[in-house]
Amino acid sequence: MDGFIKLVSELLLESGLSDATIFCKKKVELPGFFRPTKEWDLLVVAEGQLVASIEFKSHIGPSFGNNYNNRTEEAIGNATDLWTAYREGAFQHSTRPWLGYLMLLEETPASIRSVRAAEPHFRVLQEFRDASYAKRYELLCV
Repeated sequence: MDGFIKLVSELLLESGLSDATIFCKKKVELPGFFRPTKEWDLLVVAEGQLVASIEFKSHIGPSFGNNYNNRTEEAIGNATDLWTAYREGAFQHSTRPWLGYLMLLEETPASIRSVRAAEPHFRVLQEFRDASYAKRYELLCV
């Protein structure tokens, strides 16, 4: 994912942000609410304010089922942790930062075919009925 991080960094520079405000690999820790800190893949911190925080993830086979659930819980958990820390004042006087999540999914028959959901007690939401892992990621990221 390093190439995507570099590309986004270059786009941020072209948009007028200073190189000194963009952090990748070093100084990428932010306070959390449910944990002391979390390392992000890319941060923008300008004049003492958190401007943006972006996570870059990829998912390649073979186990799409378990890995999809883990990636989903991770994305939701990271966002919840950041927004709760923000609400509780962890980023001093920062205006609401931009939070990004880029997911690169391998296109294989296993990632694009319909997947049945177990429904022993209740029916799953219609949009998940027979949805592929690619469709499930789309629903997560929209």
